[in-house]
Amino acid sequence: MICQTLPMSSVQISPSILSADFARLADEVGAVPSADWIHVDVMDNHFVPNLTLGLPVVEALVKASPRPLDCHLMIADPDRWAPGYAEVGAGSVTFHVEAARAPIRLARSLRSAGARAGMALKPATPIEPYEDLLGELDMVLLMTVEPGFGGQKFLDVVLPKIRRTRQMINRHGGSVWLQIDGGVAADTIERCAEAGADVFVAGSAVYGAEDPDRAIQALRAQAEAAGARLA
Repeated sequence: MICQTLPMSSVQISPSILSADFARLADEVGAVPSADWIHVDVMDNHFVPNLTLGLPVVEALVKASPRPLDCHLMIADPDRWAPGYAEVGAGSVTFHVEAARAPIRLARSLRSAGARAGMALKPATPIEPYEDLLGELDMVLLMTVEPGFGGQKFLDVVLPKIRRTRQMINRHGGSVWLQIDGGVAADTIERCAEAGADVFVAGSAVYGAEDPDRAIQALRAQAEAAGARLA
């Protein structure tokens, strides 16, 4: 299979169903037509101290979701399990570099299975050792909270890393997307956009709002305005 090539706008919003109603997931993914992706947090209670959902639910969501799935795997053995998410139809599969034994081989496997390959880093993991991997990736995900639970407070300490990663991508990464996940809301998204992020995961800021789709539109407008100020 050929890696999916999806249109890239200046800003993409990927609402996280971690903050949605798990009893109504099909309805919840349908409630955000303005979303570019549906972000799915897969946690195994080993790599992170939480257990969410896994491959069978993702396979069902692929069939139910009007938007491509953006799967973030917070699991202990992504080399073994991540390709399965691409094989069932996830549009993007992101593994944690802290857990991967062979990240280049894994990224190539994901692309071969038809998904975009993403690499995630915890807040304290530096980006610099992985600069040479950028050519193997479609996206870098920088966690702006400690992974494991939704609704956490945004960590401002990650902003300089966002800037450094953007500079690195501009030098070597070509069309690699830069995604931010954790505490993204109306009071933080502009700072992230100004630092260089272009894909934003928002959980409680979307699904905790009275109108989730309008919340996405508002977040997108803020990020686009921040990006325009840099142009």
